Parts: sequence; C-alpha cells; structure tokens
Amino acid sequence: MLLNFRVANHRSIREEQELQLHPAYDTDRPRGTDWAAVPVVGLFGANAAGKSNLVGALEYMASMVLNSHRDAEPGDGLTRSVFRLDAAASDEPSWYVVDLLLDGVRYTYGFSIDDERVLDEWLYSYPLGKKRKIFERPDGEVQPGDSQAKRELELVENITEPNVLFLTMAARSKQEDFRPVYDWFATGLRFAEGRTRMPLGVPTGPNRDAAALLALLRSADLGIEEYGIERQVMDEEALHRMFGGPLLQQELARLEASGPRELSRPWIGHRGRSGVVRMELHEESAGTRALLAQAPRFLAVLRQGGTFIVDEIDSSLHPLLTTQLIGLFQDPETNPRAAQLIFTSHDASLLGRADGEDILKRDQVWFVEKDRYGETRLIALSEFKPRTGENHERRYLGGSYGGVPFIDESFTKALAARGDEHGETA
Repeated sequence: MLLNFRVANHRSIREEQELQLHPAYDTDRPRGTDWAAVPVVGLFGANAAGKSNLVGALEYMASMVLNSHRDAEPGDGLTRSVFRLDAAASDEPSWYVVDLLLDGVRYTYGFSIDDERVLDEWLYSYPLGKKRKIFERPDGEVQPGDSQAKRELELVENITEPNVLFLTMAARSKQEDFRPVYDWFATGLRFAEGRTRMPLGVPTGPNRDAAALLALLRSADLGIEEYGIERQVMDEEALHRMFGGPLLQQELARLEASGPRELSRPWIGHRGRSGVVRMELHEESAGTRALLAQAPRFLAVLRQGGTFIVDEIDSSLHPLLTTQLIGLFQDPETNPRAAQLIFTSHDASLLGRADGEDILKRDQVWFVEKDRYGETRLIALSEFKPRTGENHERRYLGGSYGGVPFIDESFTKALAARGDEHGETA
C-alpha cells in the first residue's frame, strides 16, 4: 500500500511535490475499513499542468528500481528528465521517495541522482513503529544498518556501479530485508497501458475474473448479455479473414514456420429481438473495446491487491462506468485486499455525487496546476477545508480550487480575426 510519494526536479516538477495518501477525515473512510491509506486518489487539472508528469515520476522510479542494473552501462551516467525552464535545475539532483505499508510494516525508500551517478539512497523500516535503518548510501558509500550482515552487503556494494541502485543489487542478491520494497515495485505497483484497445487475434489466457467482468459489462448498459472466449485454429483461411496487406504476410510466414496454432478469441453476446447474438470485437464500438481492455486489469488488482496507476482514466470510458470502477475500490466487499487506484482525469463530473454519495471523498482529490514559471504544483482538496456535502464539482469548475485552464479574451479575438480573414478571401 502506498502511503506517500515525493518527487523533485522531474520534468515540470521543480520543487518538492508530495502526494499524501493518509486519510484526512475519519468520517470519510469507506464503511467498515481501517485502511492506513485512501483506496482511491483522483488528480485533476488542465492540459499540460503536469498530471502525467507526476505519474511518470513514479513510473521512472519503478523503472530505476527494476532495471538500473540493466539499463546503466559502467561510466555512462544516468538518463533523467530535469526541469527545463530553469537553467540551474540541470546542476541539481532529482530525487524520489515512497512510503509504503507492506504486510503491516512501514518502509521508507528513496534516492537522489544527477546525470552521472546515484548521489544518495536510503531504506528504513518501522517494525512496531520504531525506525530501523536497513541501509544508507550518502555520497555513494553504503552504510548498512546494525541488523544487516555487513560482509554480505560489502560484496553487493563491490558489484554495484555508481549509476546503479543498491536496492536493486541487494534484492537480486537475495538479501531478505530488501525484498519487500523491491517486490512492491515489481508486482505491487502497476501502470495501465494508455488508451489500450485489445488487438484482434492476440492470444489470451483464461480469464480468472470472467464472472465479475460479465457483471460489469451488463451493468454498463451496453446491451451486453454474455461474454466468452472461443478457441480457433488459425489456419491460412482464418488469417485471410482477419488480416490484410503486410500484416497478413507476416502472419502467413509465422504460420508456415510453426504450423497451425490456436488463438483465444473473445466474443460478445448482445441482446436482440430473437435472443442473444454473438459478435466479434472488431464489430464493437471503441468504447466497448476499451472497456474490455481496461476492466480485466482493474479486476485483477482488486483480486490480488496492489496500487494501480491510470493516466487519463476518462480517455476511453464513459463517466458512469468510471464511477462504477472507482466504487469497486471504495467497498471492502469488492476490495478485500485494500487495493489502490490512482488516476488522472479532466472529467469534473467525478467530483460530483452518485446515488447520493460523493464519488471521491474529500481526502481523495488533488489538483494539479502550473504557476507563472511553468512549475507544477500539487494541491489537496483537503487544504481548502471543504465541508461535508459541499458541491466540489461546481466549485472546481468555478475556479475555487485552481487546476482549471484560464482562457483570456485574446483567444476569442484570435479566432474571430481568423474567421474574418477567411470571410474576406472567400
């Protein structure tokens, strides 16, 4: 479970920004839960405010933890994206910190880097609430905690390049105290693929959430009554029906090399006058295909636990369906493993109410905006001391919280002038 994320000097983020997930209002906790962090966070703001950059910063941190030993060649330095609108930023470090709750134990892990190397790195745990140093790496020199086998960590340090994270090497060297945080980045933190559409003919395994997916499809009011997967032998005739042009030639070449193979092909059963009619995915709307691509990921996180990051959750899904997906994370019956959903959106309707309750609680909403110097700022709704039952959607659109685009009269005048110009030349 993610409790906190902090980042500085990453793309449009200049100064330290903090995404705090600790509950701010006990009365807003989902009923019947004592979760240490909120299950849902929505990030709202204008285009180019920096929402995706915040998501990208966490994704960059995860990539460093999992791949720094593969991506960084000895002596090649590090690839990072600093704030570009201040020349001094390129000479300053970028840093990333997470606070996590894993199996009842809190961990704090972070690192700072420049273009050449890891400047600082640290990992602490808090068993029984008391701070325990697992390691520190000030100025690149590893200092193990008292509970660590110093000789073993010295061996790990000897094979850790200056541009590689020590956590990565220690966890992969089977140092047990390092595994929980590494494993969270490896399997507990997930990122949705942007604007995914399920490609036709891609092999798919058995869907462990088939019943839940069918219930979601039915509730989405798409006229869907059934959903299933059938296995089809992909011989040359089947490939001709599915593909054309260069793609067909590629598939035929593969078929010739490997012989006939089976593909799992999803189908959708729609309600019709004479009963249920099966249709293939290419016959469905873009919205239905997007739902079929995205929903299994949501359901898998709910089943397994973890933190799911979705950039632009409203890019393909209808607001009512997005509302329903958010609700699954708010309910301990559908979210028994305290999974988390963090998403960005432009859809102000998600700040409203559904069935008489707030879709997002007061401590689950953050606004992202840029100041006059192009620096991203992160602001919690709770900083505005909102009252219970307050119309957050209306106040947001009215500019009370920031994070909305300001379009001055010059924009309207420019469009009008362009129209007059075309009118005169017509």
